[in-house]
Amino acid sequence: MAAQLGGQPVYVISDKSTRTSGRDAQRTNILAARIIAEAVKTTLGPRGMDKMLVDSIGDVVVTNDGVTILKEMDIEHPAAKMVVEIAKTQEDEVGDGTTTAVVIAGELLKRAEDLLEQDVHPTIIASGYRLAAEKAKEILTNISKEISKDDEELLIKVATTSMTGKGAEKAKDYLSELIVKAVETIAEEENEKVIIDVDNIKIEKKEGGGIEDTELIQGVVIDKERVHPGMPTKVNNAKIALLNAPLEIEKTEFDAEIRITEPSQLQAFINEEERMIKTMVEQIKESGATVLFCQKGIDDLAQHYLAKEGIFAVRRVKKGDIEKLSRATGATIVTNLEDISEKDLGYAGIVKEMKIGDDGMVFTKECKKPKAVTILVRGGTKHIVDEIERVIDDSLGVVISAIRYRKVIAGAGASEVETARGIREYAKSIGGREQLAIEAFADALEVIPRALAENAGLDPIDTLVELRTKHEENRDIGYNVMTKRLEN
Repeated sequence: MAAQLGGQPVYVISDKSTRTSGRDAQRTNILAARIIAEAVKTTLGPRGMDKMLVDSIGDVVVTNDGVTILKEMDIEHPAAKMVVEIAKTQEDEVGDGTTTAVVIAGELLKRAEDLLEQDVHPTIIASGYRLAAEKAKEILTNISKEISKDDEELLIKVATTSMTGKGAEKAKDYLSELIVKAVETIAEEENEKVIIDVDNIKIEKKEGGGIEDTELIQGVVIDKERVHPGMPTKVNNAKIALLNAPLEIEKTEFDAEIRITEPSQLQAFINEEERMIKTMVEQIKESGATVLFCQKGIDDLAQHYLAKEGIFAVRRVKKGDIEKLSRATGATIVTNLEDISEKDLGYAGIVKEMKIGDDGMVFTKECKKPKAVTILVRGGTKHIVDEIERVIDDSLGVVISAIRYRKVIAGAGASEVETARGIREYAKSIGGREQLAIEAFADALEVIPRALAENAGLDPIDTLVELRTKHEENRDIGYNVMTKRLEN
């Protein structure tokens, strides 16, 4: 067909579509990405502002978290979507730093656009940026400090930094200690490596109380109530059974018809069902269990017999919660009730049902060496507990990353200024136009201290000049926007 039309390619696109190419396409893509970066730039740092996002159905989200803001935005432009992916990748890999990553990406594109206007070819810019990125990694490794899972004081500082400027500002010291304790509890050493699975930290949120009422439970909290009011509300020195099987008579998988000719036959069926249910409960009792968490259903009659035996029971517990209970209590998840025995039971000092707000919740506490814990988040409104959950999630991510990689770097713009300084020195050794791209990369990194100062109402240029001067003497100097002073 192309040959018949004089060799011109044929494009099949919608009438409403627009097509750009060359410099116009570059400008459009860079502009779209920079708009996304500018949208979150004002949230950066201790003096960054929160964003209120309202979706199409009227749901409101108030947050300072970069990746949450970007996820809530309705973005269609392909280049802008790629910037959102940067934030998501940062969140998945590290847990925090999403705003910083997006702001730096936006600034790199801005500097690249300036070079394009100077007729520097895109491949030269890309090559220079790659060289600068490799040098940046080398510099950051050199200026980093070693950290271990036992360095509690430094880990608390790492967690506090992640929380600064977010919704948990007033309680950041308390929450930071709580987060570090949670991570230390679930951390395991294997072949000289520290293994930390963040899934073993459950975050349960409940409206009511203040942020300071948030607590760390050495065990698992389940948002359910016991199945029968006749059961005890509290069990001390609990022996816990975890069951992944129904405690009820299951229906057959095929259709069957039973002909009953007299009432005694019906009674015989009822008696047999009752006997089977009673046998199930007796098997649980004989194992020594005083608490039962069941992933499936519990028959009404079984509930009655369990209550009669003084066994605390919860039904339809989520699979994830059952697995966390196993990690916390040491119990084995049983799939066949006939196999249950004392060796399958776990232990908790206390299992009790408590009213939190208007709802009942089951607390499994005081477990011996638990490898799963719960952070119960409290706050006055839904928006507050949602934001505190995001803050805790981010802080957990950075603390775990710090322990996993065993390195931390200075904040408050110190690392960016020092890295930029090193890259500029490196650029002098590179000939050709790539040097311009490397210098542009260094300039882009300094958008972070500039943004921190700008969001705090300070002069960004004066702040940056002062930082550069001080870094001749001390590479860990950053700008504390709370005290408006340069500090180590």
